[in-house]
Amino acid sequence: MSVSSSASSGTSSSQRSAHHLFPAGQLVPFILVTVLFFLWGIPSSMNDVLIRQFMKSFAISHFQASLVQSAFYIGYFLVATPAALVMRKAGYKAGFIIGLLLFGLGDFLFWPAALIGRYEFFLLALFVIASGLSFLETASNPFIAQLGDPDTSEQRLNFSQAFNPFGAISGAWIGTTFIFSGIELTPAEITVREAQNTYQAYLKTETLRVIEPYLVIGCIAFFWAFLIWRTKFPSIQGEQGNSEKEHGRFRELLRYPHFWLAVVAQFFYVGAQVGTWSWFILYAQRYAHQPEKAAGYLLTGSLVVFGIGRFLSVYLMRFIAPNKLMSAYGLINIVLVSIGVLVPGWTGLWALFLTSFFMSLMFPTIFALGLKGLGPNTKIGGSLLVMAIVGGAVLTPMMGLISERFHSIALAYSVPLVAYIVIALYSLLGSKPRQTLIAPA
Repeated sequence: MSVSSSASSGTSSSQRSAHHLFPAGQLVPFILVTVLFFLWGIPSSMNDVLIRQFMKSFAISHFQASLVQSAFYIGYFLVATPAALVMRKAGYKAGFIIGLLLFGLGDFLFWPAALIGRYEFFLLALFVIASGLSFLETASNPFIAQLGDPDTSEQRLNFSQAFNPFGAISGAWIGTTFIFSGIELTPAEITVREAQNTYQAYLKTETLRVIEPYLVIGCIAFFWAFLIWRTKFPSIQGEQGNSEKEHGRFRELLRYPHFWLAVVAQFFYVGAQVGTWSWFILYAQRYAHQPEKAAGYLLTGSLVVFGIGRFLSVYLMRFIAPNKLMSAYGLINIVLVSIGVLVPGWTGLWALFLTSFFMSLMFPTIFALGLKGLGPNTKIGGSLLVMAIVGGAVLTPMMGLISERFHSIALAYSVPLVAYIVIALYSLLGSKPRQTLIAPA
């Protein structure tokens, strides 16, 4: 299905508002898939809590703790293409079900990982969760973009994606409330517990706190897979065809420079988002001197701001072209992150807090703009845009290394600063859909 490029090329506000946002006659599948955006937001933000929790329960460094995000987003990267290939044969619905089953399985793996008490087993569980979420994102984003009027694809995808921050808010709150114990030992207290042979018991107790939240989330994932299995889904163009032409080919994507620029922008965006939230709790503890639970609730508040930004951006796109709105947001975040780097403390913390509002529209907008005009290559293109999520696996550990090398979490935020510069340039110069005249041989 070829998605029109009118919105990104400056379609007037009256024309955009005349098109239908929601797909007529397909509200039940639309709702079921939109809820998936909420569900995968939960483990994504719980990772930010896990980084701090594992630093405590396993006594590991910043860089080692950041491997939480590496294991998670490498799962996205490695599974996105197989997910697309599976859906070429079996359709989007199969992708949703497989993704939810893997998601639930990974959640349940937290139980044996906690009982065994090995950090690498948790990384494996996170990899399995991310593999499931890779199926869900590879299927959900193009499914929603194509389910209805092509001229409102960015608005519709931003609407569905607007429920993702509610999942992120829930995940941060669940993690802060049920995983963080609020017990933070000083070096002197650790020494005393070691002398009393109670320190290992403390670490074990902290590790076991992750089990119950993940088991509950796993049960919800299995239940939602059952609901989708029992629901009739519409056929999206290209799902029922059998020819290579109808399914699209990777080679043909070389004809679309706007798509490849979107992949680059998505890589940097996800790295900026994941890195910002991953180190936010430690930034609040280091420079605003907040305890872990207070810092966790500040992160939750930032995610609330992110959700508000998503819904407001959907409204603003009725009047402002998506790429222009995203460029303005990118420029604002360049200023805010600069403050976070240069003025560490409450001022820098509130600046980083507000970046969540302005990053809110970026992922779905980059995704929708990148898919414009791909036709039968949309599903394959969607998988590559999901693979770009590996930016979270690369940039977050980079921030950890910088913070350890220079003993400054604030300086580590120069990494998302560079990312927002890339996104602003993409929005202004590279997001307009265009196609080369000659297909590669």
